[in-house]
Amino acid sequence: MSGSSLLDAKEQVRQAIDIVDLVGDHIQLRRQGRNYVGLCPWHDDSRPSLQVNPERQSFRCWVCDIGGDIFSFMMKVEGVEFREALEMLAERAGISLQPQKASSQAAAQGGIAKRTLQQAAAWVEQRYHDCLLKDPEAEPARAYLQKRRITAESIEKFRLGFAPNERDWILRQAKGSAERQKVLEAIGVVARSAEGGGLYERFRGRLLFSIRNAQGQPVGIGGRVLPESGLTSPAKYVNSPETLLFHKSDLLYGLDLAKDAIRRSGTALVMEGYTDVIAAHQFGFDNAVAALGTAVGESHIRILKRFADRIVLVLDGDDAGQRRANEVVELFVAQEADLKVLTLPEGSDPCEFLLEHGRDAFADLLERQAVDALEHVFRGATRGMDLENDVHGASQALDRILAILAKAPRLSIRHQKVLQNLATRFRVEEMEVRRRLGSLQQRLRSRVPRAEAEAPGEPAAERRLAAPEAWIRELLEIVITHPECVAVAMQRIRPEQIQDPISREIYALCCRLSDAGSVPTFDRLVTEFEEPATKSFLVELDEEAQRKGLEDPHTRIKELIDSAERREVEKRRPVDLAPLRERRLDDAEEAEHILRIFQQEKSRQGISDPTDG
Repeated sequence: MSGSSLLDAKEQVRQAIDIVDLVGDHIQLRRQGRNYVGLCPWHDDSRPSLQVNPERQSFRCWVCDIGGDIFSFMMKVEGVEFREALEMLAERAGISLQPQKASSQAAAQGGIAKRTLQQAAAWVEQRYHDCLLKDPEAEPARAYLQKRRITAESIEKFRLGFAPNERDWILRQAKGSAERQKVLEAIGVVARSAEGGGLYERFRGRLLFSIRNAQGQPVGIGGRVLPESGLTSPAKYVNSPETLLFHKSDLLYGLDLAKDAIRRSGTALVMEGYTDVIAAHQFGFDNAVAALGTAVGESHIRILKRFADRIVLVLDGDDAGQRRANEVVELFVAQEADLKVLTLPEGSDPCEFLLEHGRDAFADLLERQAVDALEHVFRGATRGMDLENDVHGASQALDRILAILAKAPRLSIRHQKVLQNLATRFRVEEMEVRRRLGSLQQRLRSRVPRAEAEAPGEPAAERRLAAPEAWIRELLEIVITHPECVAVAMQRIRPEQIQDPISREIYALCCRLSDAGSVPTFDRLVTEFEEPATKSFLVELDEEAQRKGLEDPHTRIKELIDSAERREVEKRRPVDLAPLRERRLDDAEEAEHILRIFQQEKSRQGISDPTDG
């Protein structure tokens, strides 16, 4: 979809959906003056803090300090990226979007409509679920679940299933038409034999775990082999292949069922297995999820951060679990995620521990033994080491820890305390610890290509380093609510003069739209941008401007720019006077330099040149 057609689609959807109706589907709203208010779905508070403005078609939570439009709300409440939010809202509004340029994967799947694939995935989930409940051949799977003490309620809640050990069971269920076979192949339920090219069932003889996206739609399957099945497959677990619906790196098992609990608690528990998640939910830990048979990756962390403030990685009590933790900690540090690590007693996984010891014992472990990620790394790096006498080993351990810390985009207050703590524990001067960290950071930066280091494609929330200057903020408030003032501002302020990235982008877009003969209204700006942080800032600016009710915006914008220019002259004065103090100019140059400083001083004080008469 091209930029112009995407903008048209966004505008169509925005006009078709009323934000009051959209938000009202998720929380109860009541009228309050011109607006509507309700309990925010992202934090646990008994007071209404979410406000919906029907005129501006925007929302804002005063506690979370976030706001935006229908797209921002859908992205936040469903934990999806912008494109998914647009598609979901377009479907709600009955608007057909132009498809994105077909990928090779979509082409390989015969151009089958995504809706058709979704319907097929839901049908397959139901067939396999019914088989588990009713088919005599599923008795080994039912016995396995009973042994693991998975309840009937959990079997229903997680839509568990079973595939009989038959090559074509699901094909027979589909009545065997060529068109239906093609759809089943496209969603990865059946595959073609390498020998003869015939179709066979990918998950036959396995207990099945339905994998759903954050909205609860079936998108794939995880299959566990049962000893009684007679299969010779070396793989204990098999997941769906990558399809138009199923992207393993973008999915977390149980997220659709856990996301509300994660929002309420602010914490996500990340486990290693499907049955671990199911057992956790049975014992009341409804904020548990799992990666799909792989280590947690960058995409998983980004998804979790949409819902959770804190993430606890719950590891099996074996050496493999420890190695996996060390592999992912640096990813969490690099993405500035608040991570704790809980290592279970040796030889147990979460499911076994919960079944043997119960809810209270597991809750106690979470409370008392979950440690900060860097503390976990420290313990692993120094296990069995004499830090006082093994100088070489201690130095290597310190460097291993600092190498992880070096990947943090910026050092938070927590990281600063970590440095102090490391200096104390390794008996090294804090300045030396900082020097070594700086050296590692410099080495990392030297390996990153310039374009990547500048990261123009980073989300606005990640790129914002500091709040804009007060006068820039007020300038934006004026041009957003009085777009006719953009022409005045453009004559004297260039976008590149604004340091804050989000403010610069907003002002630059205002200038571009004005140059093109378009009016940069609030509605137009909020439609143009996709990043939630930018939309939230726009809502904040507009609300503040409406509250102030400025009567003479043209005069005020000139005052702001005059004042900013005078401050800039003040900052440059020591540099301007230096050549005079150091006698570096000849007489003519000195006279010209003095005249220029004089004119700048007149401008700073607001003194204009005299007029004739």
